[in-house]
Amino acid sequence: MKTTTNRMVKIGMLSALSLVLMLLIRFPLIPAAPYLEYEPADVPIMIAGFMFGPLYGLIATLVVSLVQALTVSAGAGPVGFIMHVIATGTFVVTASSIYKRVHTLKGAIIGLVAGTLAMTLIMIPTNLIIQPNFYGVPYNAVVALLPTALIPFNIIKAGINSILTMLIYKSLRKVFNRI
Repeated sequence: MKTTTNRMVKIGMLSALSLVLMLLIRFPLIPAAPYLEYEPADVPIMIAGFMFGPLYGLIATLVVSLVQALTVSAGAGPVGFIMHVIATGTFVVTASSIYKRVHTLKGAIIGLVAGTLAMTLIMIPTNLIIQPNFYGVPYNAVVALLPTALIPFNIIKAGINSILTMLIYKSLRKVFNRI
């Protein structure tokens, strides 16, 4: 029981850190699509996935996505929640699943690259379905945005978050292991 409580407290701390980062650091990456904002909220979620496994990374994703949908991104509503869960969930579950099986620096790098690619690829059909059907964006406009905004944004966002995860994971893991 103590281990489960300890784990949940740590996941709660990482989720809270994710929310703080989301609130404090937000800026557009692609000038043609300023509504696509970078925020490093996926870094603590990825660390939760690396430390505790893909299921716990997904739980942190759901918690952060729900709070984000009810606060910062309230205008996007349930659709924004779903898109965030799909994007971040794919990124975190893919990367942390690989890292769980190959628990080395090489496994972390392979996992983060695979997570970046998986997130980028899953967001293509997600945007093609959701943008026209829920936001009223013409299908052809979404198709035109794919190579110029949507694909580059997802690669850059997940790439930056992967690099940040690599830079701080070991140090943060040592701190959490002492707690």
